[in-house]
Amino acid sequence: MRRLVVITVGKTHSGKSTFARELEKQLSNSLIMDQDNHAAFIHTYYPKLQPTIGSNKLKYAISQLIVDYTKENTNFHLIICNSNRSKAGRKYLLEELFPKGQFIRIIVHFHIPDEVLQKRIKSTKRSTNILRSAKDFAEVLARQNALSIYEDTAAPTADEADYLFTMKNNEEVDAIIKRIVQLASG
Repeated sequence: MRRLVVITVGKTHSGKSTFARELEKQLSNSLIMDQDNHAAFIHTYYPKLQPTIGSNKLKYAISQLIVDYTKENTNFHLIICNSNRSKAGRKYLLEELFPKGQFIRIIVHFHIPDEVLQKRIKSTKRSTNILRSAKDFAEVLARQNALSIYEDTAAPTADEADYLFTMKNNEEVDAIIKRIVQLASG
């Protein structure tokens, strides 16, 4: 069985986590790796180790350990549920961690209009305990938009992975999940 790696790409509140949870339910033998969970874990149990500035090396180390363990000790499909908006970051994931030939590599790009994201942020009940350098998710979205001017923060392209799905609204979730499940079953 060839394993899938599904990498989500999108801004805050675009539906990545909701999609990942639904995909995990429908894709047998799959596991979500979500750095927001690792950030919440650090915040809850190791707040003294959470850096106030710079890279969150502990969060990345936990994520790397989970990916390595899953790759080496299971046959699970992996759902990498992070923003993954950096081209360099996606390249590392798709070429180093999940190389062509070892995994069927799928990107799901959440291309949701900012107006929709802003409405979702206003009504969210999601905890802000995962945030280190922003006071709320509106500030996260503003920062993500500001970073969009840089070349490395780019929408994924078809040549980055074996499959690229672009989601522009919630109505496309079921069809994309169905297609991914079909890819897993060959």
